[in-house]
Amino acid sequence: MKENIIQQKSFLFAIRIINLYKHLTAKKKEFVLSKQILRCGTSIGANIEESIGGRSDKEFLFKLELSYKEARETIYWLKLLKETDYITITEFKSVFVEAEEICKILAKIIITLKGKI
Repeated sequence: MKENIIQQKSFLFAIRIINLYKHLTAKKKEFVLSKQILRCGTSIGANIEESIGGRSDKEFLFKLELSYKEARETIYWLKLLKETDYITITEFKSVFVEAEEICKILAKIIITLKGKI
């Protein structure tokens, strides 16, 4: 089976987001923003998994576009957490770089697919 980079990256990213959520709730006692980032940060990979099982090229593309939107939303919540001092700049940069990379990969896949569908 061929290695699926975006599938792997999104899964590992979801693990990081879950660990960030645990940190925010246990150490920072933050329960609102943390729930938002947990939802969208783990949704990226879930939508990618759904896209792989898609019944058509259009369904595949639609789910990837949802993943891209969730990745953008994750970046928003990360910025907000950094600016409100719930996470340090170092913590932010570490996760932000991965989120940006996932966005770039998804954008490239989406643009390529749109040219073929």
